[in-house]
Amino acid sequence: MEKRIKEEVMLKVLSTLNEAQSRWYVAKEAISLGRGGLKRMSELTGLSRPTILKGMKELKSGQDLSKIAEGKIRKEGGGRKRLTNLDSALVKDLTHIMDENTAGDPMSLLKWTGKSTRKIADEMVDLGHPMSAMSVCRMLKEMGYSLQANVKTKEGKEHPDRDAQFKYINEQ
Repeated sequence: MEKRIKEEVMLKVLSTLNEAQSRWYVAKEAISLGRGGLKRMSELTGLSRPTILKGMKELKSGQDLSKIAEGKIRKEGGGRKRLTNLDSALVKDLTHIMDENTAGDPMSLLKWTGKSTRKIADEMVDLGHPMSAMSVCRMLKEMGYSLQANVKTKEGKEHPDRDAQFKYINEQ
């Protein structure tokens, strides 16, 4: 509970910072977490690993941070636009594809599909929406789908007479 509140506060503070400041703040948090901190902060904040690594390098360099940030703050609205902003029918077509393939308990909020994100992306391309499997993955997560791979489990030790059992069946 306390960890979640701390994360919410951190994200609130992060939303008020500019690009350089947020890079340094997340890098500082990653350093303080120690092993696994970089991955954890990347997942929590959405900042890329290279961005956090750059912030760590800048913090450890001992340089004056105000000189590093001069003239490097991007204007609001820069960067690539989201696919959903560029193509209004994208979400509708993806929802239509997922309606045919959605599985899960209707009483639970957990939804999943048997189709891979790559196959779904191929179907979207066929419908005229050029997108990658990673874009499909991101959009499905936003739509509340659980993206899980099949996992093989071992269910105990193998029977010592396993080969003998098959030999006996073949002889019959």
